[in-house]
Amino acid sequence: MFEVIKPRGVDVDRMAEKVFWEAIRILGGLKRLVEYRNLTWLPSLAEASYVVVLKNETFKTYREIAETLGITEQTVKNIATADESEIKRYIEGELERPKEHIAGGIAKLAYRKLKEEGRFETEEIELRREEMEVLDVDWAVHVLTRIRGLDFPVDKDVLMERLKGIVIRSKNVEEILEELEYPINSPAQLLHQMKIHL
Repeated sequence: MFEVIKPRGVDVDRMAEKVFWEAIRILGGLKRLVEYRNLTWLPSLAEASYVVVLKNETFKTYREIAETLGITEQTVKNIATADESEIKRYIEGELERPKEHIAGGIAKLAYRKLKEEGRFETEEIELRREEMEVLDVDWAVHVLTRIRGLDFPVDKDVLMERLKGIVIRSKNVEEILEELEYPINSPAQLLHQMKIHL
């Protein structure tokens, strides 16, 4: 009889966070995302970072990852099988619009780079809270953290419960949520609407 060996000491949250920030660096940094109004990429990159880490470090199935993150099994598969070389060509401007899952490919590129350079073990996350505040995106990261695993579309009551207590630019999140149009169909739509009402 064989014993199933499970990985020990895998800090999925920490690793996914490192993949997330490395993916942002690959795209040119938070400032570039802000300049090009691509903040809507943040939820997809966060989701893809978790998928890549869970797939490679915990050896979960697509179904298990989907259940853990509250997303579809097909989304997990699209992220996990994204062609990194095609995404790299897209980032470098050689390809118009790839058929691959863009965030998935970027997260896979980031994961591979961190692994190859041994930076999961040694490097601390360079972009800190102060830098996010300067770029005015720290609120988006807080919102994404709180809604992780939430099934979309969502209504106001669900968001009020998940986000209560957050203050953005001296404004209670409850005030901002009152102004949004419901239902909210995706994390990207939520961030976009919140940004409009800030």
